[in-house]
Amino acid sequence: MQKSIYLLLVATAAYALTACDASKKTTKVEEKVIERTMPEVIVTDTKIDKAAAPKVYSLAEYNPSAKRLSDLIHTQLEVGFDWEKQHLIGKATITAKPYFYPSDLLVLDARGFDIKSVGLQAKKAVSKLKYAYDGEKLNITLDRVYKNTEEYTIVIEYVAKPEERKSIGGSAAITSDKGLYFINPKGEEKNKPKQIWTQGETESSSYWFPTIDKPNERCTQEIYITVEDKYKTLSNGVMLSSKKNADGTRTDYWKMDKPHAPYLFMMAVGEFAVVKDKWRDREMLYYVEPAYEKDAKAIYNNAPEIIEFFSTRLGVEYPWSKMAHIIVRDYVSGAMENTSAIVYGDFCQKNARELMDAPNDNIIAHETFHHWFGDLVTCESWSNLTVNESFANYSEYLWQEYKYGRDAADEHLLEDFQGYVGQSRGGKNHPLVHFGYHDREDMFDAISYNKGGCTLHQLRKYLGDDAFFAGLKEYLTTNQYSTGEAHQLRLAFEKTTGEDLSWYFNQWYFNQGHPTLDIAYAYDGMNKKMNVTIKQTQDPEKFLPIYELYLDTDIYNTEKDKSSERIHLTKREETFSFDAPTRPKLVNIDAQKSMVGTKKDNHTDEEWLFQFYHAPLYLDRLESIKALKSKASSNPLVQKMLADALNDPFQGIREMVLSSADLKNSDVTAKIASLATTDPAPKVRAAALSTLAETKNAAYLDLAKKAVANTKESYGVVSAGLQLLQALDASAALAAAKSLENEKVGSLLEGVGKIYAGTGDQKYRSFFESRFDIPVGASAMGFIENYLELLKKAPVAEQLTGAKTLEGMATDMGRSLYLRFGSARAVKELRDSATGDTQKALQVILDNIKAKETSKMLQGYYSGF
Repeated sequence: MQKSIYLLLVATAAYALTACDASKKTTKVEEKVIERTMPEVIVTDTKIDKAAAPKVYSLAEYNPSAKRLSDLIHTQLEVGFDWEKQHLIGKATITAKPYFYPSDLLVLDARGFDIKSVGLQAKKAVSKLKYAYDGEKLNITLDRVYKNTEEYTIVIEYVAKPEERKSIGGSAAITSDKGLYFINPKGEEKNKPKQIWTQGETESSSYWFPTIDKPNERCTQEIYITVEDKYKTLSNGVMLSSKKNADGTRTDYWKMDKPHAPYLFMMAVGEFAVVKDKWRDREMLYYVEPAYEKDAKAIYNNAPEIIEFFSTRLGVEYPWSKMAHIIVRDYVSGAMENTSAIVYGDFCQKNARELMDAPNDNIIAHETFHHWFGDLVTCESWSNLTVNESFANYSEYLWQEYKYGRDAADEHLLEDFQGYVGQSRGGKNHPLVHFGYHDREDMFDAISYNKGGCTLHQLRKYLGDDAFFAGLKEYLTTNQYSTGEAHQLRLAFEKTTGEDLSWYFNQWYFNQGHPTLDIAYAYDGMNKKMNVTIKQTQDPEKFLPIYELYLDTDIYNTEKDKSSERIHLTKREETFSFDAPTRPKLVNIDAQKSMVGTKKDNHTDEEWLFQFYHAPLYLDRLESIKALKSKASSNPLVQKMLADALNDPFQGIREMVLSSADLKNSDVTAKIASLATTDPAPKVRAAALSTLAETKNAAYLDLAKKAVANTKESYGVVSAGLQLLQALDASAALAAAKSLENEKVGSLLEGVGKIYAGTGDQKYRSFFESRFDIPVGASAMGFIENYLELLKKAPVAEQLTGAKTLEGMATDMGRSLYLRFGSARAVKELRDSATGDTQKALQVILDNIKAKETSKMLQGYYSGF
């Protein structure tokens, strides 16, 4: 499951809201710190006040792996659809056996079905069986007691009715758990295709077929899908036949001949264009809406190369019979790694110019890597979700490192780490392996994903590449087509390296939090020693008081004289001494920048400057810039550093320092103007144009016009060109905006909307109100912010009318989280700036939005409104 939608919304919302830490501190008790791998009751030897009420003890909340009473062997499905009623008409033929103990009972998850019949298949005959059904569990009494060496086959005819449930669940990451979705089933929504698709994670497959809906179950699968002949279908495995029927329908037969978990079963139906590709001897299929057929290979960019890279890097060949990628409408998450058939939300469906700003290869890498970590070896329980998601998260680093270089990979990992720290500062902390979760959906967060990926990177740098990837191969081959958990991962690394790694897993997988270091440097000239004192300052009541850390350290005596050591930190405060005939130019603690933690590095300005010019990594240069940029006005050497950074080999540095550029320096502005047209990275070109807007210099008018008129340029650059044009010639910017307003690209419409909002002319409200559904992702929120700015300049009565429009979007659960959140936040801002009866009316609208919201994440944010 891809995390980008959820985490980007978290980051955006965190920026928009001021939240207080609601976590309560416990009373500090001096006692021995015990590391443990699962919750247990701790009884301490304390004096008991006999007059006080007796202490009530209870077991800690613990979510175990599902107990296995039966073992699924094979599932065959035959499905058709009633679009009008949004029903699936199904027949499931399930082969199973008792898991260990003899049994005459099979219990299946089957949620919200009409059960038509249940029978036992013997040869070609089916005999009826007794069963009990409560709408959730189907308890089937078999004809006799079976041993675990005896298989039996059950036939169930049923109707699945996902739209008739009384309540819909979901989470921050997966916003709905209907399992089966009919999109525009009656064809009433203009510009939206009719589609059917499924979403099984976490335990929602049982809303469309009967199964044992747990991650530690797995079986082989086949499915016959009958649809109108105009529709394409997709499922797991390969299509073995496609038969046209006399009634104008067609039945496609898909078969998956290797076992996988029920939550990974998938099905999709719609009018798609299918573009074929190949990896080695296996078919790759790219499903897109027909209008995007020419862009299909660009949308799924590098997909064959990604599979090849991971197969080679892991030493384990891609294990499945084909790979398909499909984009669907109104998807309830970012993307999903269904075995051999990945589903993506429509934010991935872009034309070539959009892809220049935001290619899809990270999300493709993430879901592809899941086919090893998640599909081939599946988490034993949701408590161990991180062994699925941390690897998929880290795959993005591996792909970036391979394809674009370490600087790009390190920038990506830093963003992930910052996402985790943001959640941690918000008070939500738990171990990577979290047996005590309240709801399994809560596991889909920045700890399971981001922190997990960072923890793998740290382990890689500790073990070394050869050992790390050999350990991954051992884990995959030992546990293939089965389940895994953190202990099995540890044992795989231990078998590979010969080293006991319990210390690492106890600290990073079974405890929460991260270290915070304060690093001080002192040179002892008399003894020729460089002393480095490291204090661990993390809150000992929330996190471990002491983390055991191995920190690779580079010591630079001169630009060309560098030595490296690995220091072993085992105390809350510890001093390390290095031989140094003179004070080193730099001591670079955590030189690999792999520590999962934060640090305050008390370098001098000279040391930071040395690090910028001579330490090798992007993160070295980034740390130096962040430490020094506020001193640019008083230190010419810092000014020079920032100017030199505009020539940095990595685009992330060039883009970042543009916001700190000295715009009074003609050489610097000339360089920025050059970047605006010649830099190979669209984000840098766009940032350069935006920076030039601050100069108000009419000399850049022609540059702005050319950027806006360039039909081969990325939309992000065009939008930034509009911003520069607005700063220099408002009438020209307005004319340019009108020429672009019919483009159906969110990032561009956001730029056009900013121009219109700046006019204050209420006639432009119709521009926004007719296009709210076009921007996707974060651009939808920016689009609404521009609408809000225009609305604030309207008379009060019209503000209320606009607020009702926003209410309609915020209370439509079929719309994206971004659009709903942005609409609700806009109403809140209107309310905050209003008075009297207007404020009361806006509060009523806001209360209605909060009452109708079903997303737990948005409910949490709205509690602060």
